[in-house]
Amino acid sequence: MTDSRSPDQTPPVVVHLRPLASPLPTGFLGLAGGTFVVAASQLGWLPPTQGKAVAIVLLAFVFPLQSVASVLGFLCRDDVAATGMAVLSGTWLSLGLITLTYPPGSTSKTAGLLLLLAALALWVPITAGGTAKLVASLVLTVASLRFLATGVYELSAAESWKHVAGVIGLVLAAVAVYASLALALEDQRRRTVLPTWRHGEGAEALTGDWPSRSGHVAGEAGVRSQL
Repeated sequence: MTDSRSPDQTPPVVVHLRPLASPLPTGFLGLAGGTFVVAASQLGWLPPTQGKAVAIVLLAFVFPLQSVASVLGFLCRDDVAATGMAVLSGTWLSLGLITLTYPPGSTSKTAGLLLLLAALALWVPITAGGTAKLVASLVLTVASLRFLATGVYELSAAESWKHVAGVIGLVLAAVAVYASLALALEDQRRRTVLPTWRHGEGAEALTGDWPSRSGHVAGEAGVRSQL
């Protein structure tokens, strides 16, 4: 049997898409839990002897939730969500291990340097995301400020920066919980219930027709020949 196709004809490429729930609500709730507990420690609501308990929360609650959210973000083809969650999960894991091994109430210059880098690294997904999902960008922006303030405290051991980091941590917890609720309701009801401030491609992804949402698939990582 001969192949009737001409030399310049190529077989069609079929891309299989699997519907997945948005991982952002899960990741943001993990973030809220971590930043709230650490803020409570920084503001003196918890005694220094609770440092190991705080570390366990970061390792057992925050890191797993955000790691899962990162992996699912890649499967959902959302580089911004996946990268943001990966940076957050890795940072909380490192802080948990450092807190677990250091004396209660002590600071770590290594942790401070990591936090400054993490604060800068979060601007990669923030900048890439632009205004597509402003509520997610807002969470990552406040998280960046939180890491920055905590990093300065870890490097300087100044109590004023410790208090500032704790206050920003509480704000971040509230913003993360709101974002989680807004995105979960949006994903479940297939429409915006609480404001998520989607613009451009972010709004089109929720309300656009199928051709407009899938037109760029051929050029995405995992479909194109190279990353």
